[in-house]
This record gives sequence, structure tokens and C-alpha cells, in this order.
Amino acid sequence: MSEKFYVGGIEGGATHSTIAILDQNGKQVSSVKSEGTNHWIIGMDECQNRIVDLVNRAKSAAGIPLDEPLAGLGLSLSGCEGEDSNAILENKIKTAHPNLSKSYVVCSDSVGALSTAEPDGGVVLISGTGSNALLINPDQTKFGCGGRGHMLGDEGSAWWIAHRAVKIVLDDQDKLAPAPYPTDTLWTEIKNHFNVETQTELFVHYYNNFNKSFIASLCLRLSKLAKQGDPLALHIFTEAGKYLARAIQALYPNADEILLSREGGLHVVCVGSVWLSFNLLQEGFVKQLQTTPQIKEISLLHLNVSGAVGAAYLASDHANLNIPKNYKENYSVFYNYDIFNRNGG
Repeated sequence: MSEKFYVGGIEGGATHSTIAILDQNGKQVSSVKSEGTNHWIIGMDECQNRIVDLVNRAKSAAGIPLDEPLAGLGLSLSGCEGEDSNAILENKIKTAHPNLSKSYVVCSDSVGALSTAEPDGGVVLISGTGSNALLINPDQTKFGCGGRGHMLGDEGSAWWIAHRAVKIVLDDQDKLAPAPYPTDTLWTEIKNHFNVETQTELFVHYYNNFNKSFIASLCLRLSKLAKQGDPLALHIFTEAGKYLARAIQALYPNADEILLSREGGLHVVCVGSVWLSFNLLQEGFVKQLQTTPQIKEISLLHLNVSGAVGAAYLASDHANLNIPKNYKENYSVFYNYDIFNRNGG
């Protein structure tokens, strides 16, 4: 019988975070969800507090004593793209909570998501509250696109969709830029979401009490409108699909031939709630890809488990612990883009 130990992984987004603890056999023994853990949004100290709380709650759920360190902990968090700030977060946790874990891996949420499905590399394309794209080649070279937050990016995300809807409606009302379709239905949904009646009342949500996640949650209302056939909502989702495809176009030239020659072409792990509305994104997504004939085939993958599992895999590898990893069971292909239409698309 192999020696008993536990590794943990946290997938942390701007809005939600999930921890998974695996045992030495690769079996998940607990999983706990909590609030977002992006330190650029909540601060480094609060990020640390939420991580510690998640780990301790997951330990309790698994029957692990709180003073028993995990063998390794992977922190795959939104906002953890910089090595310097990652080191600061790791050192703060090690110093204040020496019994939390014996070792750590700190990386972006993109890395953990990809590690859940593809050990040898591929693309991860996140479209949740924010958006981000990352390519990792088999030799571990990395190329990114986006991931700069709502002020400098987040195209194709729930935030972008919500913000775009508000801007289109306001600009149409001001006659600054006429909307391509009637705005009355969207304006009603915007007023209901923010509980306002006028443009001016919106200011408190964008300035005094700004909450990115709350604004982004307007996207859910918009998706319902689009599914009901509202032309302006459909237009915005089509534009979002184009932006997500552009991220793949930006990364594709850097992909190793090994990744391009896989069955199904380049594998793209799609993470985030916006992908649940792929039927609304698909038209713009495909049309944009078709402008780059060099892209022959890609497969869009949906994770069947949390990206926290991939973060735990990273922690295991970093600690030189050989736990079983069932990559093929961790994902499903939900769309195949084939320029030759061999698989029907």
C-alpha cells in the first residue's frame, strides 16, 4: 500500500473559487467553493485569508487534521500572472500558516485549467467574469493573449458583454452612435438588473459602488434575451464570439506542430460561464476563424471536473509525488472546427 498523503489545488476566479483535495491514489476526497481570489481585486491579505479558509474547510470535509500540512498545494488563481507577486503571496502564506502545506505552486487560473486536461500543452481560453487566453507548448514555452482586466481587456467575457450592452443603449439614447437594432428591450433589462430608472442612476454602480462581478452578471439576463431572439442581444453575443476566436488566431502561429497534429487539431480548453452560451457565440466565432485559412482544425474542450484538479496535479508534480491522473476522463469535446468539414463542425 502506498504511503498516505494529500495534495490540494485551488482554481480561483474573480467571482468564485474552488478547492479540490486528492489523496495518493488521485481520488478526490473533498471539494469546497468560495468567493473570488484575485488579489488585484481584493488585495493580497484578503486573498491569503480566503485561501487559508478554503484549505481548512476542505481539510475538515476530508477528515484531515488542520495542523496536518498538505503534501502540496497548487494555487491556480486569476491575477497570478506575475512571478514577483506570486512569490509574495506564497511567502505570506508560508510564513503565517506553516501547517497549511509543505510546498506550493502559484500560477494563473489558465495554467491550472489546461493542466486538468492536457499534460503536454494546448490552449486554454477563459471567458467568465473576465477573459484570458494562454498557449503552452510541449517544451513549456508560453504565449498569452488578454488577461488585463476590465480596464485594458476582457473582450468576449461576461463583463465585456454586459458593458457593451450598456454602452450601446446609452450611446443610442444620446444619438452618439445609433444601435444596429432597437434598444427598448435591453434598456428594460438593464434598468431591472441595476434597479434604476435613469442613466444618471447607473453612475453609482460604475463609480461609487463599483462591483465588476455584479455588472458582469447582467450577461445572464442578456443571454436569456438572445435565446428568445432579441436581435440586439444576439448581435452582442456574435461580437463576443468573434473576440474569443481572435484570441485563438493570435496564439495559433506560436503553437508547436505537435499540438496542431493531434486528433481534433489544436485542443482549446474552454473555461467560464460564457461558454455555456456557445450556441449564441458560435456564428461570430466560426466566421472569425474562417478569416484565417491557416487554422485547419481545432477542438473546443469542456472540463468535466474543476480546474482545481489540474492545480492539484501541478502541486503533485512539483512535490515529486506520482499520483494517477485521468486526463481523458477530465474533459469532453463540445465542438470541432474543421476547415475541410470532415467532422461536420
